[in-house]
Amino acid sequence: MNTDTPLLVIVDAANVVGSVPDGWWRDRRGAAERLRDRLAAEGVPGRDGPVEIVLVVEGAARGVESVAGVRVESAPGSGDDRMVELVGEAGGRPCLVVTADRELRRRVTELGAEVAGPRSVRG
Repeated sequence: MNTDTPLLVIVDAANVVGSVPDGWWRDRRGAAERLRDRLAAEGVPGRDGPVEIVLVVEGAARGVESVAGVRVESAPGSGDDRMVELVGEAGGRPCLVVTADRELRRRVTELGAEVAGPRSVRG
């Protein structure tokens, strides 16, 4: 595999946003947009080399727009299912899934992805 291939970082927006009780539930879309903007500005702390960040949103956060540095995927159904699909579609490319969801972690590690908790991108 080409060593210049960026690490695919798939972020579980609902899980990361929900990891801090800061009132996110009053404005789920706004919370997802703030996370997107932080990822665009700061990237993934502690990761050297190129990364491609995909933020997966669902429910009330659907429709959040992509920005330079962060592609936003609105899951048509389950965000977890969309993240598993993205790992599967990566075709062996290195992937990091950011979530604390135990079942999602199990599903993506079975496909060869690495996992990290929400604090890895919360700054």
